Amino acid sequence: MGDPVYREKPQLHYAGDFTWNSMSGRSVRLRSVPIQSLSELERARLQEVAFYQLQQDCDLSCQITIPKDGQKRKKSLRKKLDSLGKEKNKDREFIPQAFGMPLSQVIANDRAYKLKQDSQRDEQKDTSDFVASLLPFGNKRQNKELSSSNSSLSSTSETPNESTSPNTPEPAPRARRRGAMSVDSITDLDDNQSRLLEALQLSLPAEAQNKKEKARDKKLSLNPIYRQVPRLVDSCCQHLEKHGLQTVGIFRVGSSKKRVRQLREEFDRGVDVSLEEEHSVHDVAALLKEFLRDMPDPLLTRELYTAFINTLLLEPEEQLGTLQLLIYLLPPCNCDTLHRLLQFLSIVARHANDNISKDGQEVTGNKMTSLNLATIFGPNLLHKQKSSDKEFSVQSSARAEESTAIIAVVQKMIENYEALFMVPPDLQNEVLISLLETDPDVVDYLLRRKASQSSYVRGAFQYLGNLAFNIKKWTQRPRNDRFLWRHF
Repeated sequence: MGDPVYREKPQLHYAGDFTWNSMSGRSVRLRSVPIQSLSELERARLQEVAFYQLQQDCDLSCQITIPKDGQKRKKSLRKKLDSLGKEKNKDREFIPQAFGMPLSQVIANDRAYKLKQDSQRDEQKDTSDFVASLLPFGNKRQNKELSSSNSSLSSTSETPNESTSPNTPEPAPRARRRGAMSVDSITDLDDNQSRLLEALQLSLPAEAQNKKEKARDKKLSLNPIYRQVPRLVDSCCQHLEKHGLQTVGIFRVGSSKKRVRQLREEFDRGVDVSLEEEHSVHDVAALLKEFLRDMPDPLLTRELYTAFINTLLLEPEEQLGTLQLLIYLLPPCNCDTLHRLLQFLSIVARHANDNISKDGQEVTGNKMTSLNLATIFGPNLLHKQKSSDKEFSVQSSARAEESTAIIAVVQKMIENYEALFMVPPDLQNEVLISLLETDPDVVDYLLRRKASQSSYVRGAFQYLGNLAFNIKKWTQRPRNDRFLWRHF
């Protein structure tokens, strides 16, 4: 007999050309992916990688810092007096849930409201299930009483103290919610049960060079986080996409202040507002602008104001990549909300010009080009501090140049929003390399998730390709070919 052959266990390593080999032996080649598809941990590391690249490779002639999520600002004397007045009248006034609050707090309020709604629905379902469970017992009791009354006519042997009603069953306990393991994490894994258990029991190594970073990383999810877009922003965008794309001057025509104030108060009270067709698109457009205008910190943050403006000083081929890195620095809630807003503004801009429909009818455009939209939304998305009406009435030449720069930056974002929120392979590679130094188990898990996603995407494209091929074959055959219908 020959000597036994020992096979080495596959090792996790980077094979070059953005290709990784996982511990299971699978080869994973990194491809551009949307930033929302990254895990919470990857997005945090991506901020650090982007920050380093901006400092090393981009000359923006300004200091760059990573904005903090929900950072507290120093209150002005006016705001302090207003807050004191609100505290005195807190019993009579409701606490705002949407307007004039940090974005992270608005999203937290939305999530708390959703959890409350889900809890109420669960309680109603449990109550209805309990009542439904009692109905069969009620019918049995009626039948038993009826049979006992009939039997009493012919016999009197029944004991008076004998109970004829069944014991009332205890209500079934409420189903508990799932734990930290999300549905996404389960579907992203392979079907092998041992791999699922491995992911469930995955723990980060105890030893680390930087204990603060390790403590932070342990709190971050290894799966994509919940899309952090305020309910108000998403509702307004959906309503305007459905009813306002053909409305001329959608953001320029005046609205009803009374109706806008009413909608604002409903969102601020946490009411489940449903924007229907009867709501004026101009009122909804004004509501969206008010929300962005009243945010304490602009969507693109004050810390990055100068950096965003100075991208215009770079060569044209460098501007888009630098804007992309700056967007990676934004907190996830700012990044996700910005993506939703730019996606909506891009759709509006595509309907700016008149065109001919498939039926040959002329469709009027909304006249809101990317330049017009940037002119309206730019000052609300990117500014150092809010300016009063008096300051706007007397504009200096410096302020005019600043406004022009803001409009140019936001216009470039609207026109290139899809590319700005994609993460190229080289940056993903840097993220994985930084994690490999301390958390190889985490890197292996992330690679297996990426491999599962790639397999799913390839399968979907293959299915669509086969479907398109079959449809093409079907259209080329005569209509009376019954053989085709049996085999399509």
